[in-house]
Amino acid sequence: MINKYINALIAIFLTCIAYSCANMASPNGGPYDETPPRFIGSRPLPNETNIKPKRIELVFDEIVQIDNPLENVIITPPQLMMPVIRSISNRIVIELNDSLIDNTTYTIDFTNSISDNNEKNAIDNFTFAFSTGDVIDSLEVSGILLNASNLEPMPGITIGLHSNLEDSAFTSETFLRTSRTNDRGRFTIRNIAEGTYRIYALNDVNRDFKFDQPAEDIAFLDSIIIPAFEFTTQQDTIWRDSLTVDTILVRPYTRFTPDNIELFLFKEDFSRQYLLRAERPSENRGILRFNASLDTIPALTPVNFTPTDSSWYFTQLAEENTAVNYWFTDLSFLDQDTIKFEVTYPRSDSLNILRAHTDTLDFVMRRRQARRSRDNDEEETRLPLGMSIKASGTMEVYDTIRIEFNEPVLDFTAEHILLEQAVDTLWHEVDFHLYQDPDNSLAFFVERKWQYGEEFRISIDSATVFSLYERWNNAFESEFKIKQESEYGHLYIETLNVDTTAFVELLTAGDLPVRKATVNDGGALFMNLRPGKYYARIIIDTNGNNEWDTGNYADKRQPEAVYYCPTAFDIMSNFQIEHTWDVTGTPVTRQKPLEITKNKPRESTRPIRDYRNEGRSSSSSSSNIRRSF
Repeated sequence: MINKYINALIAIFLTCIAYSCANMASPNGGPYDETPPRFIGSRPLPNETNIKPKRIELVFDEIVQIDNPLENVIITPPQLMMPVIRSISNRIVIELNDSLIDNTTYTIDFTNSISDNNEKNAIDNFTFAFSTGDVIDSLEVSGILLNASNLEPMPGITIGLHSNLEDSAFTSETFLRTSRTNDRGRFTIRNIAEGTYRIYALNDVNRDFKFDQPAEDIAFLDSIIIPAFEFTTQQDTIWRDSLTVDTILVRPYTRFTPDNIELFLFKEDFSRQYLLRAERPSENRGILRFNASLDTIPALTPVNFTPTDSSWYFTQLAEENTAVNYWFTDLSFLDQDTIKFEVTYPRSDSLNILRAHTDTLDFVMRRRQARRSRDNDEEETRLPLGMSIKASGTMEVYDTIRIEFNEPVLDFTAEHILLEQAVDTLWHEVDFHLYQDPDNSLAFFVERKWQYGEEFRISIDSATVFSLYERWNNAFESEFKIKQESEYGHLYIETLNVDTTAFVELLTAGDLPVRKATVNDGGALFMNLRPGKYYARIIIDTNGNNEWDTGNYADKRQPEAVYYCPTAFDIMSNFQIEHTWDVTGTPVTRQKPLEITKNKPRESTRPIRDYRNEGRSSSSSSSNIRRSF
């Protein structure tokens, strides 16, 4: 019996050992360190006065790192000579290379750039201040910066204060105090002295803290600001669970004002005029591309060839007058790979004044097809004129018919086109309007006010349209039908608190406008909408040109105001929606729906760690490996 008990105990013991060996787990690292580094000291001391340090050391309770200090650390008043900022073990070292102003409070704002070395727990809005005088200034102002045209929060933009209230201060002096917007477009300028200020936003391209480049984005407030503070209270709620309030605490705090500044960033209507490049996409065509629209077409003077005719090219403006097509009508020089010519065109000088500038340029044929025989060349000349017409199947009731040729045509008019409508079983000729595409000189539009469910036929006879190179068209005929009214939805938006000229734009989920309607009699009507989800914004069209216009600092003109409707519209077929929108009823900072906001706030949630089971997956895989052998 004793032997049986001993054998049983040994069997149990061996089983336990085998089980424990098969389930060995890697030790986990313990709970995550979810606490950011703690500031424990510095040299000099925080808020120390009457000092002009060249080196500052900040000490923390663990090893720290600093993320992109040149971008994320803001020293104010700004330093024109860049400081050196680096982390060494548990310290942050700042070496100031610029001189310090007397009797001034300096603030080093690290934003969220300091974090621990392992889990990257960042210290939120950590700042360090000292004074070269007897006093530490302690006032603050805060607010938000939005893109003026689409209300997007604008991150990483410099916000600055001037105590000099003259308009010239923004363009000629560096900021007195600065900050930078966070990922939500919000900003706080700290350690401000009592006084009166003007506030600006500046996308400081050349980092000189003043608006001296016309291409820089800016914002300004029409009124002055006076920093102040008040002692007040705020409520703090403690929850027993997700539904039950345990305690509401009332805590005193110091409120700094103004704390609701709204700035709207814009770029002035400015572009330097210059030539981008010269191209030769085919033997008989050259293109000059410019960065901005032209008022006149530059003339070409031959350099390495001699045309047989004074009218050796034909010109057409394209792409909103930013490109000039030169169609060569003289074929004597087209076998040259490079056509060299002299051209005079308007170009902005260093003072942004348009002056006539002369260049010698090349039209280079990069890829030339193999030369054909004479018979093939003759056959090539007999190829028809390329003509594309989009008019088939089912068309929208608001569509136009687009006709595009592959080379310039001569005297193309409405007489070349026959448009017929089906009435019962017969075709009847109807009228229409023909006009050229302003963005493409080779394209034309056929416009008519279509009615729901109508059927049409469009045709062009052969050899009736001729190109610049004596090619002619093939015959074309196509039938199409207009959609039924039941396939559309309609939307009427009543706009409250709009007492001036304005228009409403319907937007896609990508924040792109698809339809526009002027506000008439207190509302905007959108007929014949395709089913889908739409958003809306309204532009206060101050000058009545039916476009959004930017601002101008010299003229003290703000950009035209934009408001977003917080409500999305689900349009369904054969359905009508009426909606009342109080344009100013929701604060502008909370109007734009998050679904179409591009600059969404970054997620700050941490990964959830399963402390109890995180080692078991490795042990299970190890066990499987042992079994496979």
